[in-house]
Amino acid sequence: MILDKTIDMAARIEGLFRPFDHGSLHLENRIVMAPMTRCFSPDGVPGEDVARYYRRRAEGGVGLIITEGTWIPHPSASNEPDAPRFYGEDALAGWKRVVDGVHAAGGKMMPQLWHVGQTVKTIVEGVYNDEDTGVSRQVGPSGYVGGIGVLPRLADEPATQQEIDEVTAAYAHAARSAYELGFDGVELHAAHGYLFDQFFWNATNKRDDIYGGDIAQRTRFAVDVVREIRRATSPDFPIVMRISQWKLHDYRERLVHSPDELARFLAPLTDAGVDMFHCSQRRFWEGEFGSDRNLAAWVRELSGKPSITVGSVTLQHDLMANLKGDANQAAPNLEKLLDMFERGDFDLVAVGRSLLANPDWPAKIRAGALDKLEPFTQSVLTKLD
Repeated sequence: MILDKTIDMAARIEGLFRPFDHGSLHLENRIVMAPMTRCFSPDGVPGEDVARYYRRRAEGGVGLIITEGTWIPHPSASNEPDAPRFYGEDALAGWKRVVDGVHAAGGKMMPQLWHVGQTVKTIVEGVYNDEDTGVSRQVGPSGYVGGIGVLPRLADEPATQQEIDEVTAAYAHAARSAYELGFDGVELHAAHGYLFDQFFWNATNKRDDIYGGDIAQRTRFAVDVVREIRRATSPDFPIVMRISQWKLHDYRERLVHSPDELARFLAPLTDAGVDMFHCSQRRFWEGEFGSDRNLAAWVRELSGKPSITVGSVTLQHDLMANLKGDANQAAPNLEKLLDMFERGDFDLVAVGRSLLANPDWPAKIRAGALDKLEPFTQSVLTKLD
């Protein structure tokens, strides 16, 4: 009986290793490396160590690697000097080495393009003020500034039309660079309360112009960016958008509260040219709208586009619990993941912290060696391995 169950699990896991095709994107399997900020790029330039780090995950069997967040070429985008930028000859030369290494190992890769908007770095459970966080002029929809665990408050001026146009152009410029360097698409970080999400979220978007209004109208900035990226690249260059319900400011916050509201949010984005949605949850198994279907499942159904699920795959605790010192062993949630995948809830599975601790995570689960998965601990974050 135990042998039969083991054979059955092995057969089910093989489903994650079926190829995936959508438009011009062809992946050898359904496993994605989730974007994770590492801050190992001095002055924003990814070095040989960053290239090795990503190549190891491709060699370990990851089908698609989405890079850590990379700064677009606008002075208000960044709040961390050692996170990589996606502009400048030095940084782009570094990214060329990275993507060439991933391709040589048989993987595909997209940069995640990022602008923090009016979000500042804060200490977990702390309270920030302008003086100790170095808040400066940051571009955001309505001047509401917030941070981790701190709800937004009015602390700046709304973005001007000129600033919005400049940031839109910066996204298109970065996407064009990715296209020319040979990346396999781009991901727009539109989750967690950063810039795009600040336009989406009614707590931070109080505008009464074309960028404000109801949930569909609040997508206008993102729609314009997607269209500009499409014009700057090609009709079939893949554009992925990462979205979330929760915000760094408050994990209980919700962007939308019903399937109908979600459908109205997604429609303008799909019409503009988003090819796929990366649906960020802290725990992938948690359902939305009172159902047992997670965000990726709802988005897939309502948008008609492929979706990526993410959130504590083969882990017991979410990231913030880890940072507070909780142990984190490999957890038996793989069966739940497979149940949802086989039901057709999502197309791809993004793995984050488990891939930091296990560069060969795909190979291990394919071999049924779940007991060989190394646990994720805080120490993993101190090195680039």
